[in-house]
Amino acid sequence: MSAELRGATESRPPASQAEPSVVNDGSSQKPHTASAAAPLHRELGTSSAHVPPPEIGHDAPHGHQSFWIWILCLTGVDYFSTLGYQPSMAFEAAGRLAPLATVLLVLVTLFGALPVYCYVAGQSFHGQGSIAMLEKLVRGWAGKFMVLTLLGFAATDYVITKTLSAADAAEHLIHNPFWHGMPEWLQGQILLTMFMLVLLGGVFLKGFSEVIGLAVALVAVYLTLNALVIGSGLNYLAEHPQAIADWWQKVQEGDWLLKHSPVQGSGWGSVALVSLLFFPKLALGLSGFETGVAVMPLIRGDATDTLDQPAGRIRNARKLLISAAVIMSVYLLGSSMVVSTLIPAEELQTGGGAANRALAYLAHGEGTLEINSLFGQVFGTIYDISTAMILWFAGASAMSGLLNLVPRYLPRLGMAPEWAKKTRALVVLFTFINLLVTGIFRADVQAQGGAYATGVMVLITSACVATVIDQYLKRTGPRPSRIAWPYVFIAVVFFYVTTMIMIEKPEGMVIASCFIGVVFVSSLTSRWLRSTELRLVSFRFVDNESHFLWDALRHLEFPVLVPHRSGADRTLAHKEEQIRREHHLDPNMPIVFVEATLGDVSEFYHSPIIEVTEEEGRFIIRVTKCASIAHTLASISLELSKSGRPPELHFGWSDENPLAMNLHFVLFGEGNVPWMVRELIIKAEPDPARQPRVIIG
Repeated sequence: MSAELRGATESRPPASQAEPSVVNDGSSQKPHTASAAAPLHRELGTSSAHVPPPEIGHDAPHGHQSFWIWILCLTGVDYFSTLGYQPSMAFEAAGRLAPLATVLLVLVTLFGALPVYCYVAGQSFHGQGSIAMLEKLVRGWAGKFMVLTLLGFAATDYVITKTLSAADAAEHLIHNPFWHGMPEWLQGQILLTMFMLVLLGGVFLKGFSEVIGLAVALVAVYLTLNALVIGSGLNYLAEHPQAIADWWQKVQEGDWLLKHSPVQGSGWGSVALVSLLFFPKLALGLSGFETGVAVMPLIRGDATDTLDQPAGRIRNARKLLISAAVIMSVYLLGSSMVVSTLIPAEELQTGGGAANRALAYLAHGEGTLEINSLFGQVFGTIYDISTAMILWFAGASAMSGLLNLVPRYLPRLGMAPEWAKKTRALVVLFTFINLLVTGIFRADVQAQGGAYATGVMVLITSACVATVIDQYLKRTGPRPSRIAWPYVFIAVVFFYVTTMIMIEKPEGMVIASCFIGVVFVSSLTSRWLRSTELRLVSFRFVDNESHFLWDALRHLEFPVLVPHRSGADRTLAHKEEQIRREHHLDPNMPIVFVEATLGDVSEFYHSPIIEVTEEEGRFIIRVTKCASIAHTLASISLELSKSGRPPELHFGWSDENPLAMNLHFVLFGEGNVPWMVRELIIKAEPDPARQPRVIIG
C-alpha cells in the first residue's frame, strides 16, 4: 500500500465522527444525505433495495388532488359509458337470458372484483395497479416478462376502449335524424370514427385543462338521462306486468333467441346453467376497476397522510370503487331488464335499429310502445349528444391511461427509447395505432367486443393472482392457513370468465397477442440498443467508514483498479502477484481490488451498494446489488476519475465466445466485461484525457 494512501487512512476520524453516508448520482460530485435520498444498507436489513430513476414519479402533485366524488366521475367516463353499448351487446350474447346473466355479473362485480380491487388500492396506492404488485412479487426476468405480457393486455384494453367507444359514438350520431344534414363524408361509420380519434389525438397534442370538471358534467348529465330512460322503462313494466310475464314465459319455454345454445330444454335448471355459461360474455360491464385504481394519485386524502401511508386516500379510493360498482350494478340490472322486455328482438340483433344503441332506441321513442311522452327526436338527440360525448371522453380516459402506463414502466425497464417519455410523440403513435385498429375492424362495435373483454378480464385476473400471492407472503404459519381461500375462489371465477371469453371470441386473444408481440419485440430491441447507457442512479454505502475510505480513494493520484471475482479460487495475494507480473506494475503502485456481485440483472437502472475495506494492506471495494458488472466497474472508474488522474482498469484475458458473451451481457449482466466497460466509458466521457484506461493482459 502506498504511503499516500496509508497516510490518508491513518488520519481518518473515528467511524462515529465520520460524515453521513452519501449518494452520488454519477453526474455530480455534490453529496446528498442518505436519509434524504437512499437509506443506509444497515437500515435496509435484508430487504431488496431499489431506488427508481430520478425522473420516475409516484404521485400527482398535491395541488392536483380532488374530492373523491369528482374523481369518481373521471373513472365513470370509462365505466359508465359502457351503457352506450352494453345492454344491446348483452342481448346479442345471451338473448332473452341477458337479465339473468346480468344478475350473475352483478354478483361477481360486488363480491368478486370489488373486494379484490379494494385490497389492490391498499397495496398500490400510487396508481400502479395490479401490474406493479406482480412486478414486486415476481423478481428477475420472469417478473419483467410478466410485466411486458400484462402491458400488452393493458394496451389492448386501452386501445380498444378508444376505438370501440369512438365507433359506438359514431353509430349513435349516424342513426340520429338530424345528423343526415352533415357532410356526406361524415355519414360513413369508418370515416366518422377515424375523425373522432384524430380529434381526440389533437386535443391531447394541444393539452387538456379542467379535465375533472368536464368529466363531472358529462357523467352527471349522462347518468341523469339514463336514469330517466331506464326509470321510465321500469315504470312502464310496473304498469304493464304482462310484458314481464311474456318474457318469463318464453324463458321457461326455452325460447332464448340464442344462436348456439349449449343446453337443450327448459325449466329452472337449464335456465340457471345457460345463464352461468353465458354471463362471461357480459364481462364488458367490469371495465372500470383498473381505471379506478389508476386515478388514485388524484384523490385527496387526509391532512395526516404521508407518501408511504396515505390512509385517507386509500379510504376515499375504496369509497370510489364501492360507489362506482353499486351505481353500475343498478344501471346494468335496470337496462338489461328494460331492453330485453320492451324492444323487439329483431331490432336488437345485428343490423337492427337498436343494435349497439338500445337505450338510445328507447330515448328516440322508436318502436310501437309509448314509454314516456318526453321521448322523441328532440330528447333522443340530447341523449345521443350526451352518449357520444361521454364515449368520446372515455377514449380520452384510455389515452390518459396509456400515457401514464408506458412512461411508468417501459423507459424505466430500458425497454423503450427516451422519446417514449414525451407525451406528444406517444399521442401521435397511439393515434396511428387507433386508426390502424379501426381500419382492421372496420369500426364494428361487436367485432371489437372480444378484444376489449379479453384485455379487461386478464387485468382483473392478474389483480386476483397478485392479491392471493401478496396475502400468502404476508401471513405466517402452516401453508394451508396462509392461503386466502376467499380470494382464491374469486381468482378461480375470473380465470373461468377469462377462459370462456377466449374460447368464445378467440379473435380477442389474437389481437391481444399482436399487441403483446409488438411490446416484446420493441422492448427487447430497445433494451439491446440501450445496453451501453451508463444507467446509474446512485451509489449507496454500507456505513460511514466505507464512505470515508471511498473519499480517500477518490483523491489518489494514480490508482489501479483490478476486478476480482468474489469466491474465486485464487487469493488476493496470488491475484496481485499475477497482475503485477503480467501487467508490469511497479511494486509500489497502489492496487485497489473491486469485487462486484450481481443482484437483479433484469433491472435497467441500478443503485449498487458499496463497502470499502482494508485487508492485509490491500484496499477492496465490494459492490453488491449490481444490475451489470460492466456498468458497475465503468461507473466506479468514472467516479474516481473526477477528483484526480483517471484510473486504469486491468483485466485478464478471456477465451469465451464473443457472441455468447454479448448475449450474457444484455440478459445476465456479465460477459465480455472489458470490452463493454471500455464502450461504456467512451460513451459516458467524450474527453479522451478524462477517460479511464482499460488494459487487458
